[in-house]
Amino acid sequence: MKADAVRGHLDGLLLAALEEGPLHGYAIIAAVQKRSGGALELRTGTIYPALKQLERLGLLRSSWDSVGERRRRCYELTEAGRRSLAHERTAWREFTTAIGSVLNPAPASPGLAT
Repeated sequence: MKADAVRGHLDGLLLAALEEGPLHGYAIIAAVQKRSGGALELRTGTIYPALKQLERLGLLRSSWDSVGERRRRCYELTEAGRRSLAHERTAWREFTTAIGSVLNPAPASPGLAT
């Protein structure tokens, strides 16, 4: 799938990946890839700026976690992030319904003039 496919939807993807609990950056990438059946492959250079922006907006919070001697930043949803995810889902349903109506129109009813 083209990298452009997630443009405009990256925030929602990141929020959804964090819905079940805190994850570090690579785990977020893996979660999105797994949930998309391998169709979406996010790059670290794409997600880290987005995660920082979501944190600045108050939708995520982060903390440092240590695994052995390695430290990594873990991200989790805030209540505002959960509300934003709900909004993203509603907007996505509306978008896919509208696009689906154009790409897969319902068959015309017999007797209706076109």
